[in-house]
Amino acid sequence: MTELIDQALLDKVSEQAKGSPRLRMNYNFHDSPDSKAQRLLNALEPGTVLPVHRHPHTSETYVLLRGKIKVFFYSEREEIEDIIELDREHDQYGIHIPAGQWHTLEVVKPGTVIFEVKDGPYIPLSEENVMKPEPGERRLEKG
Repeated sequence: MTELIDQALLDKVSEQAKGSPRLRMNYNFHDSPDSKAQRLLNALEPGTVLPVHRHPHTSETYVLLRGKIKVFFYSEREEIEDIIELDREHDQYGIHIPAGQWHTLEVVKPGTVIFEVKDGPYIPLSEENVMKPEPGERRLEKG
């Protein structure tokens, strides 16, 4: 089935994200979690919390459709190595994250939506692929 990615679809998925306790919502284009390619819209609202994580089996690509995010990259020693801001107003449209790279993101603008692609099948994050912050630590802060 042909699906148009337009303002109406982005608005619909963003409204679902706003109503979600996690402040994010996926809209999948792939047929199942077993699909070889995982293609989806990921609507994200400020305040959503994504753990610092990695995908050892696949790289991942984000293309920013609207809004603004900061992508944080971490070393094996759990230190921030880099922060990349994706903002269409500044010609920063997307990023490719290699397999095994520790990362997370922070949503800066309400109504943010990314198009995300990674290899399938879907594999839930295992404990060894999620960094555990110390109690009270804000993982996103540098320094």
